[in-house]
Amino acid sequence: MTSNYEFEDTPANYDDVQRQDAVYDPNFVPDSVKSFVVHMYRHIREKNVYEIHQMCETSFQTLSERLFKDTPWPCVEAIAPYVDNDHVFCLLYREMWFRHLYARLTPTLKQRIDSYDNYCSLFQVVLHGVVNMQLPNQWLWDMVDEFVYQFQSFCQYRAKMKNKTEQEAALLKQNDKAWNVYGVLNFLQALVEKSTIVQILEQEKEGLEQFTATDGYDYSGGSNVLKVLGYFSMVGLLRVHCLLGDYHTGLKWLQPIDITQQGVYTSVIGCHIATIYHYGFANLMLRRYVDVVREFNKILLYIYKTKQYHQKSPQYEQLLKKNEQMYALLAVCLSLCPQSKLVDESVNSQLREKYGEKMMRMQRYDDEAFGIYDELFSYACPKFITPSAPSFEEPLVNYNQDAYRLQLKMFLYEVKQQQLLSGVRTFLKVYSSISIAKLANYMEMDEPTLRSILLTYKHKTHSVGSDGRIISNADIDFYINNDMIYIVESKSTKRYGDFFLRQIAKLEGVINDMDRMKLE
Repeated sequence: MTSNYEFEDTPANYDDVQRQDAVYDPNFVPDSVKSFVVHMYRHIREKNVYEIHQMCETSFQTLSERLFKDTPWPCVEAIAPYVDNDHVFCLLYREMWFRHLYARLTPTLKQRIDSYDNYCSLFQVVLHGVVNMQLPNQWLWDMVDEFVYQFQSFCQYRAKMKNKTEQEAALLKQNDKAWNVYGVLNFLQALVEKSTIVQILEQEKEGLEQFTATDGYDYSGGSNVLKVLGYFSMVGLLRVHCLLGDYHTGLKWLQPIDITQQGVYTSVIGCHIATIYHYGFANLMLRRYVDVVREFNKILLYIYKTKQYHQKSPQYEQLLKKNEQMYALLAVCLSLCPQSKLVDESVNSQLREKYGEKMMRMQRYDDEAFGIYDELFSYACPKFITPSAPSFEEPLVNYNQDAYRLQLKMFLYEVKQQQLLSGVRTFLKVYSSISIAKLANYMEMDEPTLRSILLTYKHKTHSVGSDGRIISNADIDFYINNDMIYIVESKSTKRYGDFFLRQIAKLEGVINDMDRMKLE
């Protein structure tokens, strides 16, 4: 079992070397690391998913904290003899090696390029080789997640050209294919297509497949690697396209996954949060505010109820960060499109505590309000990237903020257009019907200008859904007939079923309490 080798003694001389901050020796393999790779190799060959998961999530993190807090793990050439020089295991080990490097240290340009080459080799084996492994969903998600993260990190690194040395610029120019956006997209798309995961999910709806019921694992002796990597790659493609600002394409890739239901994506907390966060952000930029509020409400309520169970997880800090970012985006959505009826009491209480005062100020649409919109967007948005390589012939300049500034400009332009609508909405809330002439008089403008603003209101409170239908985001709607405006205030449908379920649960509690009482 894992516990037998997880805390084996490390040689004293190695600990001394670590304490004295001596030069890192990539070829030195402590006994505990030998034991780790030997057992990991054995469990992978035996398809022991539970033990592999325990080693990745617990043993690897513990050894990293004890022995490799400020240094990389031993190089793959040093551990290869202990695992029969197995090519696939060595690729998997290097994937973990680079993931640790990115988490604890700052990778060099060569290490960034080497990591990309390793991902290429690993994905080529999965796509074109015979992979007879069962790996934990958490590890497979980490592969896709880290692949996209390192692509994003490389684009940010490459865009900061001003302080690059001549050697770094020459190496970048020489390795122009490394982390190329087309290469990244091609690998993720190839994993989706080769795994036939879209067809599998379609067949599952017809009862012909059992992918979700088994969490993607193959209990008939096969491999889950390609199928699950293909599944998670759809989330990876959503994330990449959000980083590029192509929200329509990103959401199109996610369509095969029904996010209104439990699925394999909910079995890994990191994937669950990443999926909903990027889905919500993409819909925010497409003005589908109701979809954003509905899904953010569900995930924030889920995190609120379960986050204490993830405190020991390596992803806990990331979970808390995404939780705060989604609250910020929810505050933005509800300020642009009031839909408080869709928000649970617990989530609403947390939201008011965090952003209640700012949300009040955001309703004024003055310079201070625009500053708050800018602040919340900048805090909660993804780290947008410019995927193109720099021009090495021209003077080297930094362009890492260009994509972010463009997306911020588009968002604030949308917010400023809402400024005209805030006055209209205030009057529409008061009346059930009003003449155009009267409303124009109240708003101190002529009738043609008011008609233009009313049409703008209609446009801004409606959007095109993922299925192509026009959907309304407005809590107040209206129509015009013979120069009269008739207002229709939307009312949320009462959920009688939920009410009765709560009352039944209360009644059962009362009956149980009465049963426990002793009558004298």
